[in-house]
Amino acid sequence: MTTAESTIENAAAGNSAERTTGSTDKVAADETTGPLVTVSGLDVVFPGRRTQVHAVRGISFAVSRGECLAIVGESGSGKSVTARALVGLVGARASVSAGELNFGGTDLTGLRESAWRGIRGRRIGLVLQDALVSLDPLRTVGAEVAEPLRVHRVVPRSGTKTRVLELLAQSGIPDPERRARQYPHQLSGGLRQRALIASALAGTPELVVADEPTTALDVTVQAQILTLLGRLRDEGTAVLLISHDLVAVARLADRIAVMRDGEIVEQGATERVLGHPEHAYTKALLAAVPSAHAKGTRLSPTTEGRQAVLRAFTGGAPKGGSAEAGVPLLDVRSVGKRFRSPDGSWHDAVRDVSFTIGPGEALGVVGESGSGKTTVARIALGLTEPDTGSVEFAGKPWSGATERERRARRPRMQTVQQDPLGSFDPRYTVRRIVGEAVAAAGGTATHRGGAGAEAAAPQPAERAFGMWGARKSRDNRVAELLDLVGLSPTLLPRRPRELSGGQRQRVAIARALASSPDLVICDEPVSALDVSVQAQILDLLADIRAELGVALLFISHDLGVIRHISDRVLVMKDGRVVESGESEAIFTEPGHSYTRELLAAVPRTL
Repeated sequence: MTTAESTIENAAAGNSAERTTGSTDKVAADETTGPLVTVSGLDVVFPGRRTQVHAVRGISFAVSRGECLAIVGESGSGKSVTARALVGLVGARASVSAGELNFGGTDLTGLRESAWRGIRGRRIGLVLQDALVSLDPLRTVGAEVAEPLRVHRVVPRSGTKTRVLELLAQSGIPDPERRARQYPHQLSGGLRQRALIASALAGTPELVVADEPTTALDVTVQAQILTLLGRLRDEGTAVLLISHDLVAVARLADRIAVMRDGEIVEQGATERVLGHPEHAYTKALLAAVPSAHAKGTRLSPTTEGRQAVLRAFTGGAPKGGSAEAGVPLLDVRSVGKRFRSPDGSWHDAVRDVSFTIGPGEALGVVGESGSGKTTVARIALGLTEPDTGSVEFAGKPWSGATERERRARRPRMQTVQQDPLGSFDPRYTVRRIVGEAVAAAGGTATHRGGAGAEAAAPQPAERAFGMWGARKSRDNRVAELLDLVGLSPTLLPRRPRELSGGQRQRVAIARALASSPDLVICDEPVSALDVSVQAQILDLLADIRAELGVALLFISHDLGVIRHISDRVLVMKDGRVVESGESEAIFTEPGHSYTRELLAAVPRTL
């Protein structure tokens, strides 16, 4: 058994022990009343341009009141489609059939939309993965949470505001009165996700369908949300949890169903499935989880095909970065940034933050949502000007420079954002999204040129990724990038909304790699990925670092990921760096109380 399997099994055993105490009466009641949800032989088929897409193939499961069933599997395995089938949101063109699809005595097959409206939000609460898409950008967070209260008449009108604030606080949102007045775009990814959870719980549903509910959350808030869902479960609410996070699953789920290619390949009690998996696919998922002992090793199987693709990108490239000897690639000095709040007051998002990143180095940044991590990333990218302090990139001023001055060096600094759907043009296909970056890479010498040595000498990363020129068509180059991040060229004609969350994130990484960068700023780049694909991406980034000396500024709420990939770590709280140092020292001997709190919130040994 691997270390990851052992630690997850321990978490599952702890969850089982917690559930044993005080749950006898509820379990006995379930045995007499039967399952709340019964699914038998569920099939979901989508029409395709040439052939149909059989997204879900004859799956069966049941969920009782006071029970949590977790569905795990790779992106595109059919997990989210299964969840949507339970709330009638698979889409008008989809064909849904089942031997039985029953919720609380109601046959869900062929249900009219008017009947669905009485179930969704009131009897079934749905938490989706993409909070920015799910929340109305024209309404405040308070109005969003108040809607199900008003529509389903959950509380008297006079008590709506009080209940909204209670739900926001219950979901782990600090200062709920101020956040209730804000719009979704004014919140961090984690705060948006918590607002979505508060909205889903407003109707006091009998079943909560949670599709990646902790994807964008840091470990402390993740622990709060899992505790909240666990309390709802213990009070008799049924929970269907869809997650790629096996640690979250181990902590909360009573049973697990493992999906692959639309089918359930293994199903059983959590402790048994995670502790003694029977199917090879389940074993592969567990082996891909980052752990302390996995640092410096590969998390995913290496195939000769993948190695060949990597060699095509890195062949002949000298290792090491392009900065001068002894000069940091990125030098951030005492930067600060303030923003005006809706009430007119000023909020210090970043205060006196300093760090450097050398060529080929990986610097990890951790902290709670709202701690200033993303603002620091935007300052480093040159998208936000600091109010105080300065930034230098490749030995030259970066903050305060004009866009024209930055243009020559901008292709050398790329980003992978937390929410790829929000960063893509919804009208563009994958071919165009990545193709535009490929076109820019083909003209990298021109973009970097214009003055002195930068125009004359190609950078190491440029020589490695290659100036493909006329040797291959743009589509071939785009296909190579997709292959590099584990995607099929069949996705080329698809648009962002036709991709799963994990597929969109991999397209974003392919786009970032197209311009042969020296530094990639990654803001939660694997937060939407299941563990097997996450493992592939982490291995890919490690290979790119090793072969090219590409540096990483890596922001993540997943401390296991940070420990696995980072050389050094910055811990941020309330806009400040409270602790920094070598990765292993931070994780084994944390010096600040906040760092110790973060580590204590993780339900396993990293």
